[in-house]
Amino acid sequence: MNPSPLLEVTDLAKHFPLHRGFFSRPTGWVKAVNGLSFYIRRGESLGLVGESGCGKSTLARLVVRLLTPTDGSIRFGGREIGALDRRAMRPLRKRMQIIFQDPYASLDPRMTVAASVTEPLLNGSTFSKREQRALAADLLSTVGLRISDLDRYPHEFSGGQRQRIGIARALCVRPELVVADEPVSALDVSIQAQILNLMKDLQQQFELAYLFISHDISIVEHFCDRITVMYAGQLVETAGAEGFHGACRHPYTRALVAAVPRPDPRVALPLVTVEGEPPDPAALPPGCPYHPRCPHAFDPCPDHRPPLVEAGGNHQVACWLNRGKGMNKGER
Repeated sequence: MNPSPLLEVTDLAKHFPLHRGFFSRPTGWVKAVNGLSFYIRRGESLGLVGESGCGKSTLARLVVRLLTPTDGSIRFGGREIGALDRRAMRPLRKRMQIIFQDPYASLDPRMTVAASVTEPLLNGSTFSKREQRALAADLLSTVGLRISDLDRYPHEFSGGQRQRIGIARALCVRPELVVADEPVSALDVSIQAQILNLMKDLQQQFELAYLFISHDISIVEHFCDRITVMYAGQLVETAGAEGFHGACRHPYTRALVAAVPRPDPRVALPLVTVEGEPPDPAALPPGCPYHPRCPHAFDPCPDHRPPLVEAGGNHQVACWLNRGKGMNKGER
């Protein structure tokens, strides 16, 4: 691991209480994020994939501290930020930004494009109104929009154009880290390619690090340097993006990879099916969370949670199939 990554997350957890009645005490907990660890180097793209409901968006909001973690550590630029209050986080906001999934809901319909793009500058900025407008014009040009769009409103734009506005807003304060929460999932395929190419160009121009979240493993493999796979609030595998299809080892990851269509009809791929439904985050099974659906589950899987361990070549896997006799029966 790089000795000083830009972002380092350790044993991160976020549990939401379940209440019964208006004033009652919690009767249970939804374990949306349940003890995961990863890092992102400066200028690197880390892809996070997983099916709907696995906790990806909750993790995105934890990383930029829109949510306060229940447990664990978040270190940004070498500083622990997991327990900082709102006031202490304010100077760090400009160093990390987020691009939201829905370009229709993430922009205020009452604000002009100029006001939306420069909104992050309201946090302690010394820019004059004229300087803010000049910066907004420059950012719109950078993301492929016109300066004449500054005084228009979100309803006047297509989905792809709105996502470009969201990207411009994220870049307004020149962040070091951008968390992109499924930024192209609501867009047409042709527009997806344009937005991905734009984000890649901006990464080189501004030396950005990305946490790129998606349910589409083919997009992540194309866009990112490394890929990590999430299931039921936990990370099950992390590896380099190059050759990820052939290198993945976890049964869940293999099922995700097998579900990706291939453009060459001559290539025959094995059919991998996953039986059952994802576990309820309010009632996670003991041991490995994937074991009720896994065709390879054996003795330790129902009782012991496998840790994410090195599998060689900067590859990590959380699966007892890859541990063999090295299993520690005290790990749960």
